[in-house]
Amino acid sequence: MPALESLIEPHTRGDPVSPLRWTTLSLRALASTLTAQGHPVSASTVGHLLHTLGYSLQGTAKTTEGISHPDRDAQFTHLNATAAAFLNDAQPVISVDTKAKEWLGNRDRPGRTWRPGKNAIKVDCHTFTANDQPMAIAYGIYDIANNSGWVNVGTDHDTAEFAVESIRRWWQHRGRADHPNADKLLITADSGGSNDPRRWTWKSNLAAFARESGLEITVRHLPPGTSKWNKIEHRMFCHITANWRGRPLTSYQVVLETIAATTTRTGLTIGAELDAGSYDLGISVTPAESHAPSDTPNTFHGDWNYTLSPVPPRAPDAPATTHRTDPAMTASRPSPGKATTSDAATRWRGGPPRPPLTHHQPTTLPTAPLTRHIAKRCWSTRWPGTDADPADVDRL
Repeated sequence: MPALESLIEPHTRGDPVSPLRWTTLSLRALASTLTAQGHPVSASTVGHLLHTLGYSLQGTAKTTEGISHPDRDAQFTHLNATAAAFLNDAQPVISVDTKAKEWLGNRDRPGRTWRPGKNAIKVDCHTFTANDQPMAIAYGIYDIANNSGWVNVGTDHDTAEFAVESIRRWWQHRGRADHPNADKLLITADSGGSNDPRRWTWKSNLAAFARESGLEITVRHLPPGTSKWNKIEHRMFCHITANWRGRPLTSYQVVLETIAATTTRTGLTIGAELDAGSYDLGISVTPAESHAPSDTPNTFHGDWNYTLSPVPPRAPDAPATTHRTDPAMTASRPSPGKATTSDAATRWRGGPPRPPLTHHQPTTLPTAPLTRHIAKRCWSTRWPGTDADPADVDRL
């Protein structure tokens, strides 16, 4: 025993006082080394001795989550409270996500199926991926209240436009019929991929769907690093994966039929449809579109929680113009209670308003006799009792 422990101690992992310990050395390597040291022993005996010492065969365990977001628990509390409020009001609550992409073809798949005799399904030995290799992109929508699902199987790219189109198809085929009185919709999604809230295209396409359907859409994102806690992962996707085990996905028809045949003892039913649309990557947007407010952020973590209204935001009022150049506007009726310039001039002169001058009336100077008459009147007023000399009048 001491000789065996001295060999495995430098290669052990884990807590030395733990009841379960393991080593990376093989049983034959340990038996060969012990035999060379003068302890002849077989590999099976070494295995029994390791079990006696508390060692066992173990795989890796995905338990290390790393640093979690400080508001992770608060976000889950907020999400659960929102979902409970929607369900109490008989409003639909859905969980959405994209399943792992599946290459089509006669490829090997993990798992086993019951077959008669020794008649295993024959698949290709080598599975090289070509540029034109077909691929199935399954975007799922799980209705929490009805325990039903919908999968939109795409053939192009997993984009935000494809994600919203999948939600739109669920609403048209199942959601509207299952929730005829709904005027709101709650979507729970992770914070990455095609559902990334930091992408303008996700919110823009979702806002367009809100206007089309007339639904007020509320979105609650799961904190980063917690996508496996999404309801759709362990309520729907896991059952689809189990239904695919040991069966090559040779065509889109096989994918659709396998998804639609997925059921559970709790009554889960899933619908599936093929989406052969084209969804381009790297769609560019204008600065005006990227800064247009399409959503109303929540007071708590507006980047994770926001609402999209079915009514587009009202455009700001145009500023009042100072100069009116339209003749129809210049001839508009004055506001009640406000005197015009013409009325004020009439009251100051004490008479009726003068007729307006037009640009077609030429301006003429007084004639010479009239000018001489005015000059005589001015002379008599300044020097009364004297006659004005005609020469002086002309000089005036």
